[in-house]
Amino acid sequence: MGRYPGMRPRIVILSGSGLSAESGLPTFRDAAGLWRQHSWQELASPEGWRRNPALVLEFYNERRAKAWAAQPNSAHVAIAALETKFDVVVVTQNVDALHERAGSTNVLHVHGELAFARGTGPARRRYRIDGAPIEIGQLCDEGTQLRPDIVWFGEMTQFRDEAREHVAAADKILVVGTSLSVYPAASLVDDARADADKVLNSLEMDEVPRGFSFRPGQATSVVPRIIDEWIS
Repeated sequence: MGRYPGMRPRIVILSGSGLSAESGLPTFRDAAGLWRQHSWQELASPEGWRRNPALVLEFYNERRAKAWAAQPNSAHVAIAALETKFDVVVVTQNVDALHERAGSTNVLHVHGELAFARGTGPARRRYRIDGAPIEIGQLCDEGTQLRPDIVWFGEMTQFRDEAREHVAAADKILVVGTSLSVYPAASLVDDARADADKVLNSLEMDEVPRGFSFRPGQATSVVPRIIDEWIS
């Protein structure tokens, strides 16, 4: 895909739970595994919600409080700094607001956002709640129970087509904090241009996607260095 004269280079960041873990937040599987020994089917599925909405709300209220108490780390801040010289889109599997709180302005949350609640009726009315809890009996304007605005197992991820378009148009792509094992988000790298500058940062990786350079290590150490190279 060609670029018009005067356009700023385009960067896409694909971020996963490893990035938030460096701000002290457990991954979903760690949180679910430790949380009163409940399975993910009980905590993060439409079926679990229908069986025991109070349990689901309690789990996500705890996750939301921890996410709001956490602070963006140096990798989040470095990613936000890219916007001084580039057109940047962050496509994240994370449900916290750490990218936005670090200063990123164009973030696509493919798995939803803890900072929002939505109704359970056809209109899916959506409300920003930041770190506040959702309680049983708390209703949206059309009278349905509020639930976390999170994509649960068995539900469709968000922004798939938009994310693919951004990846396909990107001049540079940085994958950080993910082993690319969660689909369909992991398949986004397949849409990257052959001539794009593609970098993957993770603690470890079984198989690095074709065309990507692998920069192992903690995101808080590696990502700022990568971004300094791109900005300079």
